[in-house]
Amino acid sequence: MAAKIFDKETILDLTVNIIPLGIIGFFVVVFAVYDPFGYDPLASAISFGLLLVPLVALAALTYISGKAIAGDEKRSEVFLAGQATVPGSQTLEEYEAQAEPDHEPAELTDDESAEDAETEPTAQNTDD
Repeated sequence: MAAKIFDKETILDLTVNIIPLGIIGFFVVVFAVYDPFGYDPLASAISFGLLLVPLVALAALTYISGKAIAGDEKRSEVFLAGQATVPGSQTLEEYEAQAEPDHEPAELTDDESAEDAETEPTAQNTDD
């Protein structure tokens, strides 16, 4: 079984490049199947060149950046969104470990349950 190059998170990061690839690919197919401006060898070569060069360049850039993102996630710490420059922020691994319920919830002591009972609103009968 082949190893996955990109995981779900990396694909989401690369979506900003994948969508324009689809749009450019759509126009390449449309102009190849239906020629709305007539056929002129020079004009067709220029129009396909203006579509295919960015398509190939963006595809290469997307693949290279995807490899860099996936490799960096394996080598360095990964933070939650927007938390990389915040002092004292938790890494994603620390956050996930903290969120896992691997232990029983602590039971309330008598003092805590008395406080909870005091803060609960009581229903009052307002039938007149």
